[in-house]
Amino acid sequence: MMAAIASDGAPHLALIHYAADLWRVLNLLLIPSFAIPESAIEKRKPLSTSARRAGWVGCNIVLTNIPDIARVPIIVNCVPQAPPDVRRRFRHVRPLADLSVKERGWTLDVLTAVRALGRKEFNLDDAYAKERELARLHTDNRHVRDKIRQQLQVLRDKGLLEFLGSGSYRLLGK
Repeated sequence: MMAAIASDGAPHLALIHYAADLWRVLNLLLIPSFAIPESAIEKRKPLSTSARRAGWVGCNIVLTNIPDIARVPIIVNCVPQAPPDVRRRFRHVRPLADLSVKERGWTLDVLTAVRALGRKEFNLDDAYAKERELARLHTDNRHVRDKIRQQLQVLRDKGLLEFLGSGSYRLLGK
């Protein structure tokens, strides 16, 4: 999966929550391939030497490391969402696909971090409060604050947040 993300070849994910006894889809969620950062991939232990596929290494996908705005609901509580709404939500995050894979990871991680603040408006100090968390995800970067500022500008340019002036920002979209 890491190789697929690095080569921009990861698949879109469709997550289905269903009631098997009723043969009913309860929720269906689309996660576009370009919205899956490397930080969302958690390596599992290799299969044991006695396993048929000994040594194979799988992964878990950590959904909390995928920005909620990039999770496009198609069916919610058994109710299909209006196609124009689904397309609008997808188009809102689609500009992320234009970023290079390396930059996209940082951008998605900063977006996840600022959305985790739990409010629409935030300031640069709030974003800097996530510095340690982002440094842990990107150990090769020694200028995390600079990168946070840069990625906030990228998110602004991609229409995912609005710069309000004086170091203040507003998240756009759901």
